[in-house]
Amino acid sequence: MTTEVLDNPSSSRFEITVDGDLAGWVDYRVDGDVYALPHTRVLPAFEGRGIGSQLIVGALEQISERGGQVLPYCPFVPKVIRDHPEHLDLVPVAERPTFGL
Repeated sequence: MTTEVLDNPSSSRFEITVDGDLAGWVDYRVDGDVYALPHTRVLPAFEGRGIGSQLIVGALEQISERGGQVLPYCPFVPKVIRDHPEHLDLVPVAERPTFGL
């Protein structure tokens, strides 16, 4: 199984593909260097395989490479950040309590 996370700026979302097929996405709204992540979706055929976590980690890595910050409004994103604390620094310190981080 080959996965890839790519930014699709025309749809304002990071998408994950599995063996070339769209498997899910996380929507974003960007204001300067701050990415608000309101919603994550994994298509039913790909659920239960950790695709959502791979998607979020891939999106966070790309945001980090851009020097961005994250507001993880989607409840799934803070869970992934707790599982991958190396990405905690992407969430502004003052905003962390809002997201349980």
